[in-house]
Amino acid sequence: MRMKTLVGPLVAALLLAACSSEEPDSATVSKGTVDIDVHAWVGYEAQAAVLAYLLEHELGYTVKTRKAAEEQSWRDFASGKVDVIVENWGHNDLKKEFIEEKKVALSAGLTGNKGVIGWYVPEWMAKKYPDITDYRNLNKYARLFRTEKTGNAGQILDGDPSFVTNDEALVKNLNLNYKVVYSGSEEELIKAAQSATRNRTPLLMYFYEPQWLFTKVKLVKVALPAYAVGCDEVPAKVACDYPPYLLDKIVSRRFAETGGRAYELVRNFNWTNDDQNTVASDMINERLTAEQAAERWVAENKIVWKDWIPR
Repeated sequence: MRMKTLVGPLVAALLLAACSSEEPDSATVSKGTVDIDVHAWVGYEAQAAVLAYLLEHELGYTVKTRKAAEEQSWRDFASGKVDVIVENWGHNDLKKEFIEEKKVALSAGLTGNKGVIGWYVPEWMAKKYPDITDYRNLNKYARLFRTEKTGNAGQILDGDPSFVTNDEALVKNLNLNYKVVYSGSEEELIKAAQSATRNRTPLLMYFYEPQWLFTKVKLVKVALPAYAVGCDEVPAKVACDYPPYLLDKIVSRRFAETGGRAYELVRNFNWTNDDQNTVASDMINERLTAEQAAERWVAENKIVWKDWIPR
């Protein structure tokens, strides 16, 4: 009789335990937190916003973002402060240190974006001075680019000093009568390009793709000595153009091993320069927040992102 009376409570307890072990609905309970660092250019922010939106709304994760310099993000992989760098430009030295040697990070595959870095002038300058887009003729035009900061030398306007740049070495090793001046940010580079185009003032600037500005302002790339594998191996001796960049995603090893579906989504993410520029342009020109721009892109491009979502 004692055993018979225990059957009911025992079954009820087992059923309760089974129900409590079922996975909660992802729309109401977070699966965990993903820490994404945001670097100082709008294309990166656009990409981070789309990933964050999908992680939160499709997979039920909580996403925390932090603004950080590129090198700082790499150094924080070991401490667990960052899980994901969504757009990496080369950084072979950091890959060697943190992926190969310290083994605290790894590449999570290509973003699909094709990166270009170089020197640019406004289109009107290329039309007025057709040979100005050959670096061998730049000294002839140095006077056009003089500023209070450069004296008798011409100015090459760079962005944030933390951006990937060989410009100071290029000026020295190509014997150019120029001086690199750092504007401090991508925003200042964009303002300079817009002003130089609108007011027809001379400008020689460091710039890059993907970048939404190319859909609004015509810029022409200066031909530097052709890139060859290894020509930029010693930073102080660089005398060649920047390499083509196949941009990739970098994640902490811990996140790759324990991140589950969040890591799978990051690994599966793959879009185009045009996709990134669309989101970035909405943020700048339509004045949408990063989340609003991401939401718009996600709503209009399910055919692109649906296969990123892990099964």
